[in-house]
Amino acid sequence: MDKLHALDSFAALSQPTRLEVFRLLIMAGEVGMSAGEISDTLGVRQNTMSANLAILARSGLVRNERQGRNIRYFADMDGLRGLLAYLLEDCCGGSPALCQPFIDELACVCNESVVAKDDAAK
Repeated sequence: MDKLHALDSFAALSQPTRLEVFRLLIMAGEVGMSAGEISDTLGVRQNTMSANLAILARSGLVRNERQGRNIRYFADMDGLRGLLAYLLEDCCGGSPALCQPFIDELACVCNESVVAKDDAAK
């Protein structure tokens, strides 16, 4: 990812509704959500939601798939990975061992969220 693409991603996430949408889609995982489901969950009008989803899609943080007559939206994990890699590209002056605690903490937070969701589903 280059600097301009990273700036597009940050610009997309700098608006409160779009940040909420992105976090919601991350939580939805592989199931994704339709624009209507996202609108209903966040209490946002559908035409406003469509505009926000388009901005997130252009930034590379959200992707969509047509499923019959519906379109489902998903967090684009490759886009997120690219943004995080860009941010950490020069982490700790080229000494990966110094960044490892941060990476471990990030992984633990993600794993705790997955475990909490699994426990809630049971």
